[in-house]
Amino acid sequence: MTPELNEKYQRLKGVIAQYESLIVAFSGGIDSSLVAYVAGQVLGNKALAVTSGSASLKRTDLELSKRLSEDWGIRHEVIVTDELNKADYRANPTNRCFHCKTSLYTELQQIAAARNIQVIANGTNLDDLGDHRPGLIAADNHNIRSPLVESGFHKADIRALAHELGLENADKPQAACLSSRFPYGTAINQQLLAQVEAAEDVLAELGFSQFRVRHHDDVARLEVLPEEFNLAAQHHQTIEQRIKALGYRFVTLDLGGFRSGSLNEGLRPEQIQVVNIFDGREA
Repeated sequence: MTPELNEKYQRLKGVIAQYESLIVAFSGGIDSSLVAYVAGQVLGNKALAVTSGSASLKRTDLELSKRLSEDWGIRHEVIVTDELNKADYRANPTNRCFHCKTSLYTELQQIAAARNIQVIANGTNLDDLGDHRPGLIAADNHNIRSPLVESGFHKADIRALAHELGLENADKPQAACLSSRFPYGTAINQQLLAQVEAAEDVLAELGFSQFRVRHHDDVARLEVLPEEFNLAAQHHQTIEQRIKALGYRFVTLDLGGFRSGSLNEGLRPEQIQVVNIFDGREA
């Protein structure tokens, strides 16, 4: 471990130690995984990882969160949040993540109050702060802490430390919630989320490493890494047949390749919400 990385690691442990007791919003992704793992190291049974098993989380990620917490000896609970019961969320506005995170953090605050847990934390890191992240407004509204930001972690630092600590999901690709596969304004329901999840399961089974299936009514737009276009060509018949069987009429390959948050590309400047979580004000 480099001295710089070790310094950030020690800083992270120190930040978490100050919390005394902690709930980690744990999705199974590498960011919240690192927070949960270090919280378990530092706080032991005073750390609790909580995963929302709602329909917008892939079942594979839900099972991963269960297995990782068991392997690491961290207390873990699964809850089901109610965002799909809220019209503001189902309508899929440009600030959809605000409504989702509001549901999550409200539930976590109730758990914290009932059990006298002092702090709730998420896996936000410094690289998240310059993007369209309305969920950070919800975090600020609910006084959620971001220990990775407080300790100076960028995404590369997180992956590097996860490797040093032997976390098996250190290289896990980014996996935004399934609702991010729908253009803003396209209504979301449990059936459509399951349809997209099943389509992405097809790509996972065929060996694609990083991908999204974007839902455009009866069109499934596939984003894969450009270096895996040949893999798509090799399996094009299987991909088309299996994804059409899920209810899509057309299956297309986006020649722009995979890019995280591609559906944000159409946002107007006034629709983009970037938050400075150090002071809670929109930037």
